[in-house]
Amino acid sequence: MKPSQIGFLGPKATFTDLAVTKFFPDSEKKAFATIPECMDAVLNGSVEAAVVPLENAIEGSVNVTLDYLIHDCPLPIVGELTIPIRQHLLVHTDHLKNGGELEVIYSHSHAIAQCHKYLHTHYPEAVYEPTSSTAAAAKLISDHRLSKKAACIANSLAAKEYKLAVLQEDIHDYDNNHTKFIVLHRDQNKMIQSEVYESSGEKTTLMVTLPTDHSGALHQVLSVFAWRKLNLSKIESRPMKTGLGNYFFIIDVNEEMNHPLIPPAIEELESLGSSVKILGKYHSYSIK
Repeated sequence: MKPSQIGFLGPKATFTDLAVTKFFPDSEKKAFATIPECMDAVLNGSVEAAVVPLENAIEGSVNVTLDYLIHDCPLPIVGELTIPIRQHLLVHTDHLKNGGELEVIYSHSHAIAQCHKYLHTHYPEAVYEPTSSTAAAAKLISDHRLSKKAACIANSLAAKEYKLAVLQEDIHDYDNNHTKFIVLHRDQNKMIQSEVYESSGEKTTLMVTLPTDHSGALHQVLSVFAWRKLNLSKIESRPMKTGLGNYFFIIDVNEEMNHPLIPPAIEELESLGSSVKILGKYHSYSIK
C-alpha cells in the first residue's frame, strides 16, 4: 500500500517529515501542528494515512501517541519506520556575522535531552526553551530573527528548509540514537510495502489488560508467549485513566498475525480473563 496523501507532525522538516520524505517520496504530504491533529485527520478522512513518532532510543516512548491511539483515536498500525537521529545546532545567518555567546536555545524537549552533555559543556548558561517540534524551533529562528542571541537544535533538512547556518554538526550525546515512527490507516489490511527498503520482518502489536490485580497476573500473561517461544520485542505499561494502579500493556510480538501460534495465544489470554485488542499487524523498516 502506498498512500496518496500522508499527514505528518509538522511543520516542514521535522524528523517525521524526513521519514515520510524518504519512505513515501511520491505521496502528497500534509503537515499538522500536533500528533492528535495528525491522527484525527486520518480518522475524519482528511488524509489517507499518517506518520507519527512512537519511540526514541534515548528518551523512550512518545506517550501522547500511545495514549491518544488507545483512548481517543483507535486507528490500526499498518507500518513501522525507524530512522537515525542526527541533531545539529543551527543559527540564523546573521549570527555568523555578529558572533557572540548564545543566550537561548530552542528545540523539542526530547531533542534538548538528547544533547544534554554537549549543551551542558558548551552552553551551561544558556536558557533552553521547548517547542512543539525541532522544525518549529528552526522556523522560529528563521522567521523572527530574535533579538536574543538564539539557536535551535534540528536536523539538516530543517537547516536547508529554513535557510539556517549549521554552527555545529552532530551534537547528540549518543551515536545510536534512533526514532521509531508508526504509520496509521483506517484499514488494517492496508499494510505498507516498499520497493526500495527491505522489511526486517512482520510484527503484531497487542493491547492486553490483566484479568485481575493479583500476584502473578503479569507472569501468567507473559508465560502464554514464553512457552510458545514467541519473541516479544517490547512490553510497556500505560495507565488506563480509570484510577491509580490500573494499567494496560502494549506488547510487540515479532511475528505476523497469521502465525499459527498467535491466535491460540490470544485465546489463552482471554480464557485467563485478560482482554486483548490487536493494535496492528505490519512490516517494520529501517531507513538509512
